[in-house]
Amino acid sequence: MPSLITQVKAKLFIRSSQKSVHALDGAYASLLRGRSLDFEDLRPYEYGDQVRDIDWRATARHGEPLIKRTKATRRHTVLFIVDSGRGMNALAEDERPKRELAVLATGALGFLTVRHGDDFSVVYGDAGGIRRLAPSGTEGGLEHALRSIDHAIAHSSAPSDRDALLGYVAKHISRRMIVVIVTDETPTTATTERMLRRLTVQHDVLWLTLRDAEPVIGRGTRARRDADTDWVVPDFVHGDEDVIAELAAQEAADTSRRDELLRRLEITHVELGGQEQTVTALLAMLGRRSHART
Repeated sequence: MPSLITQVKAKLFIRSSQKSVHALDGAYASLLRGRSLDFEDLRPYEYGDQVRDIDWRATARHGEPLIKRTKATRRHTVLFIVDSGRGMNALAEDERPKRELAVLATGALGFLTVRHGDDFSVVYGDAGGIRRLAPSGTEGGLEHALRSIDHAIAHSSAPSDRDALLGYVAKHISRRMIVVIVTDETPTTATTERMLRRLTVQHDVLWLTLRDAEPVIGRGTRARRDADTDWVVPDFVHGDEDVIAELAAQEAADTSRRDELLRRLEITHVELGGQEQTVTALLAMLGRRSHART
């Protein structure tokens, strides 16, 4: 099996100038790194850096904005909560497997975590059970984590149980962490809200939604099959304007409830529709959260 972390890096370094990964580095550092007064070095300003970190004397001498980096006084742990139920075997909005999108999103943020000297851990599972991987801070550990997620989703025979995953973390993990929830468009529940309230008291929480492919689209489309129930969408439904409108209304209502909940709890959120837009979307998310904390 090809290295999953290599595939993630290919997405991060997609531009020859490497602006994508440098920008993500800056946003990650500004958002998550600890701060101290011990000088470490200088580096060029990147998108997402805080203005207060600019070394103005060095900037004046070199003629370009330079960031003064200090030695972090604390080591962070990023905890990924990944829904690995059989519903994650469905297609994402870009018509590619949601499983691959989950691996890419987790891998991109995991790679930044390792790159910045922090640790990560993963909790994943479905209604059939939950597993927790030991913390790691290496690329080898990240490769193992991505393979575990990929295998769990590909071979899941149980439905998703996001609330159980959130409850597991709320009950078993007390040390403060940066929690990244990787899930799909399954509607939130009263239990979801209760678990999120508990998590936000103890942790910094981010939420990544993997958008599903449209279940009913134009006529002549190949048969759609529900990943959870194995039910095949009848051909005559595709292209039916009334059905499409009803599904769109239900999706809008579910999305509104989720967004309102996350907004009330001040949980940073981003929707990922496909692999080509993931890096840009993650950068925008980190940038928004970073600026909100200034």
